[in-house]
Amino acid sequence: MDILLSGEIWAALLSLTALEIVLGIDNLVFLTVTASRLPEHQRAMAQRIGLLLALGMRVLLLASAVWLAGLTQPVFTVLEYAVSWRDVIMLAGGLFLLAKGTAEIHEAVEGEEEQQGERKGASLPLVIGQIVALDLVFSLDSVITAIGMTEVFGVMVAAVTIAIGVMMFAATPVSRFIHAHPTAKMLALSFLLLIGVALIADGLHFHIPRGYLYFAIAFSILVEALNLWAKVRRKRAEAAKAGEAG
Repeated sequence: MDILLSGEIWAALLSLTALEIVLGIDNLVFLTVTASRLPEHQRAMAQRIGLLLALGMRVLLLASAVWLAGLTQPVFTVLEYAVSWRDVIMLAGGLFLLAKGTAEIHEAVEGEEEQQGERKGASLPLVIGQIVALDLVFSLDSVITAIGMTEVFGVMVAAVTIAIGVMMFAATPVSRFIHAHPTAKMLALSFLLLIGVALIADGLHFHIPRGYLYFAIAFSILVEALNLWAKVRRKRAEAAKAGEAG
């Protein structure tokens, strides 16, 4: 009861939850883009299963704080460059995001997505597997941040659970919006490329503040929102002119 009445605990929970939601943006974008390869009736299921598995993975990582700390210890050296398992995971995740984003952009630009989507064999288990694998990469930063902000295990679990719940609530609307607007999907794919570069930089011990990336994508979203608003206004004006002519 004393813990529940502690202002410090509530402040830690609120700040950590907000940070976890921000860090979850990367995961949500990848989740949305990857699930879009599935038939429409399977997308929501893939998102829910992926996020539930992500929650379980993050709780296990939080419970394995000692093992997680060991991932940051150097295990071998390449040209005087100390490499840890965290560096390897970050590099692999970044390269995968670059490859995934580039392939998706190629199909979107070349107009091959609809014709080849089924032929490439996107299946529910494959998509969930990709979501879980990449969530391991995203979870490392999330969990390390949580451990660094508080030592209370319950607070860390509560913050992660709330953040996953927010992503689960937002996943379907975001997926529908991106699927309905090709330019929004291009922005999401570009965001994946930015995150891939940031992960590779982290793996090479060169940290790029996420705030720079989030500002870039937020500005792009603002510009796209203005474009969509202008498009709606043009359609309304054209409909009004057509009605007057009729």
